Amino acid sequence: MSSGFITETEIEAAKKKRQEDWERVRKADDPLEAPEPTYDSRSLYERLQEQKQKRDLEYEEAHKLSEKHD
Repeated sequence: MSSGFITETEIEAAKKKRQEDWERVRKADDPLEAPEPTYDSRSLYERLQEQKQKRDLEYEEAHKLSEKHD
């Protein structure tokens, strides 16, 4: 079972891979260094709640439109 810790070697390997991927898709006007991924400091619960609210709103909108056609 994993302890949840990531070694510095794993972090460096991930950065290197991200930089290689960035160099493949980078345009001339993009920065040379790959941008750091954004970190969402919210809890898992908060992120899942936001996703659920978005899904519920999309469902309600779609359902509203289908009721108008009936």
